[in-house]
Amino acid sequence: MGAHDHLTPPTSPSFWRSPLRGPRLTALLGTVLLAGITLLFVTGLLSYAAYNPNLAGGVNDKTPGKGLLGFYLFSWPTDPHWLYRLTQGVHVTLGIALVPILLAKLWSVIPKLFTLPPARSPGHALERLSLLLLVGGALFEFVTGILNIQLEYLFPGSFYPLHFYGAWVFIGAFVAHVVLRVPRTVRALREREDPGAAADETGLVAARPDPPTVTRRGALGLVGAGSLLLFVATAGQSIGGWWRGTALLAPHGGRDPGSGPNGFQINKTAAYVGIRSQDTGDDWRLTIEGGGRRVRLSRAELLRLPQHEAALPIACVEGWSTDDQRWSGVRLRDLAALVGLGERPPDLLVESLQLHGAFRRAALRDNQVRDPRSLLALRVGGADLSADHGYPARIIVPAAPGVLNTKWVSRLTFGEW
Repeated sequence: MGAHDHLTPPTSPSFWRSPLRGPRLTALLGTVLLAGITLLFVTGLLSYAAYNPNLAGGVNDKTPGKGLLGFYLFSWPTDPHWLYRLTQGVHVTLGIALVPILLAKLWSVIPKLFTLPPARSPGHALERLSLLLLVGGALFEFVTGILNIQLEYLFPGSFYPLHFYGAWVFIGAFVAHVVLRVPRTVRALREREDPGAAADETGLVAARPDPPTVTRRGALGLVGAGSLLLFVATAGQSIGGWWRGTALLAPHGGRDPGSGPNGFQINKTAAYVGIRSQDTGDDWRLTIEGGGRRVRLSRAELLRLPQHEAALPIACVEGWSTDDQRWSGVRLRDLAALVGLGERPPDLLVESLQLHGAFRRAALRDNQVRDPRSLLALRVGGADLSADHGYPARIIVPAAPGVLNTKWVSRLTFGEW
């Protein structure tokens, strides 16, 4: 590269020399992202609905003031019991696998970010604005999502509202960009070859391309291989079985959860949330309230009640999940009957012994309380719960996000709270 080239600004078309850039490459990458990001957005909305944010009092709602953005919310079902494991596993795994494709797409259009003048017409100005919001929104959503998956909360504020509102800004820009670009994308996909620089309307074809060092097909192959590698290094945390050992990028990929009945993944230990041994000892009592009545039970008294079993996984927002574990304990609907609410038990507020952190209070819908597989679990795999898995008692509900399966339960309040 000569001295003149060193002085060429990025606003000049001659600054960009790659022979790979062109409308066809951008259209191919954009088509993949169109399908992938649409699925990401849908599974993200489903994840938010799974938290039941519209329950009275907004106990589970970590995005206050959402207004019309919550228009689609519905009562989250309990069947199939692996529903959240599937939807959130797809959301996280697909998000990770799309990273190389997103970066390749950004690389393919980076000359557009430096085009002068910034706006040639109102339509062009709208397109540039949607592009800036699209790029910024994509980077924000992917970065915050990846940090959350790795349990690294480096961003200011809570992950939930940041990711939620960021998603709506991003998808608005995404839809606007797609509408504006569809005709060009279809035309580029139909053409077998890119036009020359002089005839290129997109400004992506290099005016003075360098000699190619790799074919466009080879570049696409490298991007696809990168996505496949990230998929393999992530998907096992949701798929389970022997695949779990391949989940090197998962937050628990490099950790040994131990062996035995309690040998499966957790996010937070008892020590981390300040649970002391004296809090869960012989003096522990479960308080049950509802219908104007109150009952207090020791763990021994709970064990003397009819015990039931359910094979259910734990599935978390970070995308990891366990295989089905064999839980045993007292049905939530049977506990509601102890305070006279056995016919059609209402919504339930669950409170934990932990003194800080999100979801130490969590609400469950009446359909979740009534499901016969919804338990106040006392044992898992035939053994008492370990301290880290919620001893002396924890909630387990089919298809619910992990944070709603409250550990170290101290109080159950049925009905109004």
